[in-house]
Amino acid sequence: MNRRDWVASGLGSALVLALLFAVPPGSDAQSGGATSPAKPAAAKSKAASSAAAAKSSPIPAPPQLISVGPVTDVDPHKAFGSKSAPVIMEVFSDFQCPACKSLYLGTNRQVMENYVSSGKVYLIHRDFPLQMHANSRVAASYARAAALIGKVEPVEQALFQNQEKWEATGDVDGTVAAVLSPAEMKKVRDLVKSGTLESAIEKDLALGRMHVVSSTPTMEFYANGQNYPYAGQISYEFLKQFLDQLLAQK
Repeated sequence: MNRRDWVASGLGSALVLALLFAVPPGSDAQSGGATSPAKPAAAKSKAASSAAAAKSSPIPAPPQLISVGPVTDVDPHKAFGSKSAPVIMEVFSDFQCPACKSLYLGTNRQVMENYVSSGKVYLIHRDFPLQMHANSRVAASYARAAALIGKVEPVEQALFQNQEKWEATGDVDGTVAAVLSPAEMKKVRDLVKSGTLESAIEKDLALGRMHVVSSTPTMEFYANGQNYPYAGQISYEFLKQFLDQLLAQK
């Protein structure tokens, strides 16, 4: 359905028009005394066994994409809330985009607290790294890998909160490593290096192009058999009014 069809089949209210056209702004310690040769040998054997196990631990399989309502190719590790929620909010985002940072740290947090946690909204994060941002595709890969091991929220938060730093240095790896354990970080690095998550990012990009996404953030709302697109930043107060109207119509 194209944009005109969405508008024509939408709420027909002033709020929808506003949504469509508004412009929101260690080393080992050595003992000095005599030691039994059996104990160091056992310790070395145990350490070697642990290292071998770590090396041989399999890389987690790529995410199994699902459909939720009218929305297809959803990575459940990058979606939040109840799949039966009456409203689906799909967000196409770029980790290097300042407006996406503002949306994530402000509006989306309140949506998570007040609508997602109560089962009213199912929130889907879509990766849409823009070509103009040199490090955003790398950041998307790290975030998606973290999501696959159950660490999506701390990593996404770290990437957005430290956006200016890794944008300047390119050190996405160090930014993510600061909030994960060494074992978790090894899994994330292995996943990123494997390239198995790239197809999921490409699917998000393809979906975004199908929805004529040309900037980030861009959102798509689904409720009551209709869908409503919105591009740009949006305040929580304005979004709350819109969500409440959609929920009142169910």
